[in-house]
Amino acid sequence: MSACAPRRADVSASVSVFLIALPFALGIALATGAPLQAGLVAAAVGGLVAGTLGGSPLQVSGPAAGLTVITAELIHQYGWRTTCAITALAGLTQLALSALRTARSALAVSPAIVHGMLAGIGVTIALAQLHIVLGGNPESSAVANVQALPAQLTAPGGADLAVGAATVAALLLWPRLPGRLGGTLRKAVPAALAAVVVGTVLARAGGLRLEQADLPSWSSHTLPELPDGPVLGLLAAVLTVTLVASVESLLSAVAMDKLTAIRQRAGGPRVARADLDRELRGQGMANVVSGLLGGLPVAGGAVRSTANVTAGAVGRASTVLHGCWMVLAAGLLVGMIELIPLAALAALVMVVGVRMVSVAHIRSVARHREVIVYATTAVGVTVFGVLQGVGLGVAVAVGVALHRLTHTRIHLERSADGSHQVRVRGQLTFLAVPRLSRVLGQIPERAQAVVELDGTFMDHAAYEALHDWRTAHVAQGGDVEINGRSGQRIGEQGREHNCWPWQPWRNHQCTSVPPVAASATGAAHPPGHDQLLSGLRNFQRSTAPLMRRELARLADEGQRPGQLFLTCADSRLVTSMITSSGPGDLFTVRNVGNLVPLPGTESADHSVAAAIEYAVDVLRVGTITVCGHSGCGAMNALHTMRDNAPADQDSSLQRWLRHGRPSLDRAAAEEDGLAPRLDQRPTADALEALALANVMQQLEHLTRHECVARRVAEGTLELRGMYFHVGEAQAYVLEPDHVSRPTGTADEAASGAPVFAAVRPDAEAAPQIIPG
Repeated sequence: MSACAPRRADVSASVSVFLIALPFALGIALATGAPLQAGLVAAAVGGLVAGTLGGSPLQVSGPAAGLTVITAELIHQYGWRTTCAITALAGLTQLALSALRTARSALAVSPAIVHGMLAGIGVTIALAQLHIVLGGNPESSAVANVQALPAQLTAPGGADLAVGAATVAALLLWPRLPGRLGGTLRKAVPAALAAVVVGTVLARAGGLRLEQADLPSWSSHTLPELPDGPVLGLLAAVLTVTLVASVESLLSAVAMDKLTAIRQRAGGPRVARADLDRELRGQGMANVVSGLLGGLPVAGGAVRSTANVTAGAVGRASTVLHGCWMVLAAGLLVGMIELIPLAALAALVMVVGVRMVSVAHIRSVARHREVIVYATTAVGVTVFGVLQGVGLGVAVAVGVALHRLTHTRIHLERSADGSHQVRVRGQLTFLAVPRLSRVLGQIPERAQAVVELDGTFMDHAAYEALHDWRTAHVAQGGDVEINGRSGQRIGEQGREHNCWPWQPWRNHQCTSVPPVAASATGAAHPPGHDQLLSGLRNFQRSTAPLMRRELARLADEGQRPGQLFLTCADSRLVTSMITSSGPGDLFTVRNVGNLVPLPGTESADHSVAAAIEYAVDVLRVGTITVCGHSGCGAMNALHTMRDNAPADQDSSLQRWLRHGRPSLDRAAAEEDGLAPRLDQRPTADALEALALANVMQQLEHLTRHECVARRVAEGTLELRGMYFHVGEAQAYVLEPDHVSRPTGTADEAASGAPVFAAVRPDAEAAPQIIPG
């Protein structure tokens, strides 16, 4: 890439972001009741100040929808000039928090609370703007807007409704314009700008009398004044703006890291990961400047930032240039801006508010059984306000956590063979000891009993109660087995080995051949021994009774795996072992060498391409992982083919391995500093280097499949490389940004070589994308 290419990409991206941000800035200012110039000031400051000083290169900051209701309440209570001062003080608070390096702590807020807060704000915004679209004026609260809505619907303003409906229709239909011309228009003009233009043209062409945007002279622009009001109320206002702006900005920055990593894996440019403390510092300085200049509060927004990434931006220049375009628009486009009907801006912001109630977020919190937290926060924000709603959400979240800690289900079942099974679901604390003792007391003397614990915590009181009961039951002639969640026995020493259900995988000696017997015959297995059938018998005897209910559910519901796992057929790679997965978790494809043939080169074998298409288009998996491993026989055969280059390659194995020749070429062409390497150490030998290069090559082959390329471009599919070292029992995952760590020389650290980093237990969760 040439030196000027990034500048061209950033200029183009900045124009796209500006065309989206301009109507949003005006619409959000209208929704808050602030002067329209305040939206332009915040957008310009967000681009120039936060874009220059922030720690997320591609994040675009400005007036955010998440702060709309808060700002409107502050203006109503304290007035506009005091609200500007509160914004500046919130910025100073953000600067103090960044100095204390607390940015990561803001991410500890439950996603259910964050999404519920945004949903409540979105409902409040939509209700208020709906009144403007209908030709009326919004009330002071969401409840009042709902109460006034029937009367407003009986006598809507015809002109306002027509312009608002046209704006909404254009906003929703613009991304679906068909044909080549439609695709060109979609790329050239953002939907938000197109919608406002349609509403404005309709109003002008129809000669409709509508209230239009009013931008007073900049000479009369109001600046902040010293806060005047109750100290506690002002302090609460500052903290509320600080909390919401900071959390929204930081979550958006983390989301941008994920989007840029996806773009890079698809062949896009490399972008540095966000420095969250620096990003908080940049947001704080932007709020200080915006407040002092009479602008709205500033926060990073996922809508503008996603548009920036999608438009191809490669550096912070695009964000800064977007701020420059805002300054020029505020000075040169006043006449055009004042032609925009307020109904068009209100309709735009109304749709933004509706979209803040995200179905994807609701599904996410439902999977984690936190719908009550989400709903409480959303309703609380809508009815009582942001601060009160978030407080209710926090209280309910704490209550849910305590309920999960203390709510333990204990069931006693009797099997057909006469044994008794006690199932304990949840955390086993002293609060559950009375119920546990009561259930254990129902087991007859000298009976065989199995206690299955499905939880992550057992306190001392519960342990003592369980241990004392087991001692007494065994002394009376009974037999007791206590298994953990995975089936691993708890608290037993010195007993001979048996295979128990859910036990972590190992080469079980009860189904394998004793070493003496094997060596005596001189064969791997003695005559008459079938390890597979022995294992099946053990499954039917020990594991099937516990698995039958879960497998019946899967048989009824069908498979819904979230991952496609493509790995080698090597017998030492036990996918369920190294991924801790069970039935229904992985859609697994295994072949010799974990190869992904390029489309059109599969010859008579289409099985891999068919599996990829089925997983991506039918099962809708979210991740595809290509896993190589150490000591791979296919890589050894490939290496031999390169050295010997046999002329006769007619065997099935040799024909299949031809699909791996691009990996040979890749390994040979890569310079030492650019070859894939393992975290903390270089590759051990040429075969390991080839195995790593093969993983990279197969990831590239995946992107050549049309179904994969489409989903990756949509941002709904992630590709991941993985390497398993058999001898070390260590899994390595390709780092998302392919950035090497400074574990070697300075040149090596800066080489940009893909790094396979060891999997560690402190990996961060996937970021959440929030609208703004």
